[in-house]
Amino acid sequence: MPPLREWPLEEQPRHRLLASGVDRLSDAELLALVLGSGTNRRDAVDCGRGLLQAHAGLAALHEASVAELCALPGIGLARACQLKAALELGRRSCGERPRRGQRIRSAADLYEHVRAQLAWLRREVFLALPLDAKHRPLGELRIAEGTLASVDVHPREAFRELIRNSAAATFFVHNHPSGDPEPSPDDLALTTRLRDVGRLVGIPVLDHVIVAEEGYVSLAERGLL
Repeated sequence: MPPLREWPLEEQPRHRLLASGVDRLSDAELLALVLGSGTNRRDAVDCGRGLLQAHAGLAALHEASVAELCALPGIGLARACQLKAALELGRRSCGERPRRGQRIRSAADLYEHVRAQLAWLRREVFLALPLDAKHRPLGELRIAEGTLASVDVHPREAFRELIRNSAAATFFVHNHPSGDPEPSPDDLALTTRLRDVGRLVGIPVLDHVIVAEEGYVSLAERGLL
């Protein structure tokens, strides 16, 4: 294999991958391989650096819309779609969502299933997992989406969807974009309301799990359910 300096700029990331392994490439080099080529003024690695600078890293880049990506120099519709697909594949590879018939036995199980989906989002998202009589997931319900610091959840809306899905019990889960999974006073108050409504309608709340980059907190494990 020719030395790195003899490879055209556009092909150097590929050379480094072949010679040293994919884990040795920088984020910009990995993005360069997804893009395939640069522009008349910038090589692919420079385009990758530009993407990271414009969106403050990979997590924020994942949250960018196709329109936002297309607004950057050298990123048209096709490349924006390639980037979105590659980033989504990377996210999904970190964990699988609960499958129908697969029992969730602990908060740790639930965290492993939703970590890749929720932990790095830049806004709060609140999910409900309807469970059958054997506590196996029947699906996944997105109840509400919020902002960087909060999400507005109405118990009646959450349980309306659970009733529609014939839930015998449920798990609730939401994320903290701050990275810290410690529950806020609002989280504790919401959990109490959800628990009480669940008892009233006959759909017990088995847990409310808060996930973040730093880990998770199970309110059931803390004796708050």
